[in-house]
Amino acid sequence: MTILKQTLLKWAALIFVIVTLDQVTKSLATFHLGYGAPVAVFQGLNFTLLHNTGAAFSFLHDQNGWQRWFLSIVTLLISGGLVIWFYSLRGSQIWMRCAICFVLAGAIGNLFDRLVFGYVIDFIQLYWENWYWPAFNVADISICVGAVMVIFSNSENKNVA
Repeated sequence: MTILKQTLLKWAALIFVIVTLDQVTKSLATFHLGYGAPVAVFQGLNFTLLHNTGAAFSFLHDQNGWQRWFLSIVTLLISGGLVIWFYSLRGSQIWMRCAICFVLAGAIGNLFDRLVFGYVIDFIQLYWENWYWPAFNVADISICVGAVMVIFSNSENKNVA
């Protein structure tokens, strides 16, 4: 096996681990939680099973179903762009490759839900007193971590002559 194939397999393994963790936690939430019934983990954190038919922060959730396919197509297009971006990077841009894998894994996890169930399964709910952050999941965390990594990888790219 060539070095390139070994390297690609490592990145694919990272994506696989994140998507698997996302899907396993969503399955556990679906099996163990009642829909919309918060379970207190500790002050400021509940596990609450919710289904999001929209995008981030439930944007478009109140539409009549067209958003499922629209958001799926947008996710596929963005994922394709991420793959192209990944392949365009130099081998030394490891931080950026990792960031892209995190974003891609999160996109795949939520896309799977949207295509199979028609909604994204969310279950992590943060709150402070009477203010509740929209529920999210492991895929959403992965996307956010990847996005922050992209921002911080800027310093890696500034060293390019």
